[in-house]
Amino acid sequence: MVTASSVHITVLRGRDDERRAIRDLLDGAGGGALLLQGEPGSGRSALVGYAHRHAADRTILAGAGLTDEAALPYAGLQRLLDPVRDRAGALPVAQRRVLRRALAGAGCPAGQRLTLSMAVLGLLAVTARDRPLLCTMDDVDLGDRPTAEALAFVARRLCHLPVVVLLTGAVDTAPGGIPTRRLRPLDEHDSRAVLTDRLPVPASDPVVTTLGAVAAGNPQALVDLAEALTPAQCRGEENLPTTPPPDGALGRDYRARLDRLTDDARHLLLLAALDHDVDAATLVRAARATGTAIEALAPAEVAGLVRVEAHGVTFPQPLVRAMVVATAPLAARRAAHLVLAALLDDGDHRLRRALHLAAAAEGRDPALATELEAAARDDGDPDARSTALHRAAELSVDPARAAARLVAAAHHAWSAGRPHRARLLVQHLPTGLPGPAVTGRVELLRGEMELRCGRTPAALTALLAAADAWAGTAPDLALEALLRAGEAVCFAGDQYRYADVARRARALCQTGASPRTELVTAHLAGVAATLRGDHEAAGPTLRRAVVLGDRLTGPDLTPTALTGAAVAALLVAEDGPAHRLADRAVALARVRREVCDLPRALELRAVAEYWLGRHETAAETSREGLRAARDAGQTTWAGVHRGMLAVLAAVRADRASSLRLIRELGEEPAPGSRPDALARWALAVLDLLDGRPEDAAARLAALACPGTGRGQVTVQVMATPYLVEAAAASVHRPAAVAALAVFDRWAHSTASPSRRALSARCHALLAPRGSQAAEEGFRAALRWHPPGAGAFERARTEFLFGRELRRSRRPRDARRYLHDACETFTRLGVAAWAEQAAAELRAAGESVGGPDRSAAQLLTGQQLRVAQLVAEGATNREVADRMFLSTRTVDHHLRNIFHRLGIRSRTQLARVL
Repeated sequence: MVTASSVHITVLRGRDDERRAIRDLLDGAGGGALLLQGEPGSGRSALVGYAHRHAADRTILAGAGLTDEAALPYAGLQRLLDPVRDRAGALPVAQRRVLRRALAGAGCPAGQRLTLSMAVLGLLAVTARDRPLLCTMDDVDLGDRPTAEALAFVARRLCHLPVVVLLTGAVDTAPGGIPTRRLRPLDEHDSRAVLTDRLPVPASDPVVTTLGAVAAGNPQALVDLAEALTPAQCRGEENLPTTPPPDGALGRDYRARLDRLTDDARHLLLLAALDHDVDAATLVRAARATGTAIEALAPAEVAGLVRVEAHGVTFPQPLVRAMVVATAPLAARRAAHLVLAALLDDGDHRLRRALHLAAAAEGRDPALATELEAAARDDGDPDARSTALHRAAELSVDPARAAARLVAAAHHAWSAGRPHRARLLVQHLPTGLPGPAVTGRVELLRGEMELRCGRTPAALTALLAAADAWAGTAPDLALEALLRAGEAVCFAGDQYRYADVARRARALCQTGASPRTELVTAHLAGVAATLRGDHEAAGPTLRRAVVLGDRLTGPDLTPTALTGAAVAALLVAEDGPAHRLADRAVALARVRREVCDLPRALELRAVAEYWLGRHETAAETSREGLRAARDAGQTTWAGVHRGMLAVLAAVRADRASSLRLIRELGEEPAPGSRPDALARWALAVLDLLDGRPEDAAARLAALACPGTGRGQVTVQVMATPYLVEAAAASVHRPAAVAALAVFDRWAHSTASPSRRALSARCHALLAPRGSQAAEEGFRAALRWHPPGAGAFERARTEFLFGRELRRSRRPRDARRYLHDACETFTRLGVAAWAEQAAAELRAAGESVGGPDRSAAQLLTGQQLRVAQLVAEGATNREVADRMFLSTRTVDHHLRNIFHRLGIRSRTQLARVL
């Protein structure tokens, strides 16, 4: 039994709802009850302790169910009520008699159980006369059943008594009529917090991620793992445990639960636990082969430890499987592996059979190592392949073969989303690797892991080293390393270095290359030409890459090749094909379980959806990408998805979500990196919404310097429409003009109507106010906007055109466009943009409803204070003196206040406030 004394969880992470429910009961004037359900180690006892600490002036009666007393009727009730037995004299005679009889061990006749239950309720009521009462019974399901039934009866009848009853039990403890809360596994954030609280030294991020996955959100498992970890394991220098320690608090609890089963039941549980794919038929055969009846497993099924169905055997509680294996003796595990291996054929189950044989092997076995390697090639699960090749390396006699197998095992571990395991496998490689091929594979793996999870400069160095190692023997693999190197260059904002990557790629060109190699070559050449502004050369090459991406089949069809084609499509503004290719990459990565490729593929799909105007869909894709990046340990790409989500939230005027995501990024993104640029873009959009165009322009102008190729050029190109809008009438206008020149060269090299629409809109914004050029630019933009697609950008153009007409003293002409913009923004659910359009409509003389939000929500803190003083009758000079501002600043604030509230006079301001 996991008791409060053994589960040392003092800070209850992730249990806010349960603590709130307990406090609500304790703070209430009446009584009530609560049942907390959870698996062992989920924190049930810790919550009972929390209730005791917050009981204030309540009398506390506490008990716990004991397995040793489960066969003794009312044993638990006797221990719970023993401190107040002397108050039983206040009960009616019949109740007093039956209560004393039950607590004395004489039991209770069936016909008097209601009387006994009423006696227990009455005794608690008598005890609560002096002070309110808290009565707790931990692990109520482990003790005797009559006690549980009596307490359930009482818990249903407390509404008029100052008595709180708190019960805890397993997930299948469910007496009717009692409010129940199920303790769920901790999420990633809370799991990290528990580990951080407990680890002896600060741990690296991959270590924390791996331990969180091992614990499966169980608080006690996290505590046990943290207490068992060595400093070297914390630093990621040694292998991490794959299960919670068997001698920890949770391990002891599971050992006690398993010890209550028969030997045959434990044996069958071990057979089921050692093979994740075992089905009911195989388990029956395994039982028969060892002289055991399958019926022996019934007690474990009744206890909820395992569930056997026709299609497979499952363990409802995530840690049960691991603890069954961890607590079994070595000899029992070895014998069980051999039994399972004998039942599996070497055709459909070749790898499973080989793994069981390898788990039971003693010493080196080169034949079995060869069989594992061959079986791994036939299996599509990279995690299983990694396990098999790692074990094959351990069984190998030849050091060169062992090293090659270790590298392959690390590669598959990375593909399966286990970067920490991949790093450790690479670290354990012997010095003097066998040949440049293995060296190149190691450097490619290191480079890709650094790109996705670590330091971009180190990634670039490793990837270029991989390309050099393969240049003479495997040019196709060298090109793949250069593809990743180019990605690293762009991620870091060092696009000027892409020329060197492209130069290396040109030296590797070969005739008769495979379609995938041809695609990578076209991609590298096309991206290099795009980054140097040579769109005439880039366009045909990139379109060739898109065509090749659509034609990939067989071994050439990989998620990496498809994402390369998707990038090419985005660079020539073919948004539909880009989305299709990225979506195919996502689907392929999932089918092959190549988790490492998902975050990048989902990023490109989200970018395509942004350009297609599907902002909600793009946000959902980015959320999916964020989850995939976290699961795969790809911290840098988690930052990319957070940045993209922040931009999408800002564009949709969801200030709170955008700022939260930017805060989550923290200081991790390196200055100039893609996540950093996306965060700055998001803040700029919020600045624009808040009426701070100069701040917005300053942020966006600093994203890149197109002339030098430094910074995030591609992000700045995407954000150019916002930069031009913000900088049109500010000191940053030259930067906007320069950025628009880059955008124009790109937009006009494509066949994209939406890019040309944005270009025309930007030119209209930079034209003199009220000029013919401005009007023609806006009208051209509206003609270019594709019908039925990109409704948000069309509405933005209509809004900006209407504002231009209104400011040019053409309010009647402005209303039509502002009406359309307001209607579209409202339909899309972007309230802040709709409010701006409504404010412009009011300024154009249209009678429309006031803003839905109060002035306090629409204005910044300083703006609201200025508005309040003006509404009270203060002049601008008086406001300036009282707020220690210049009159010019007050004038500026007042103009923004009028604009945001959709008013035109101080009288209207006083009325609004």
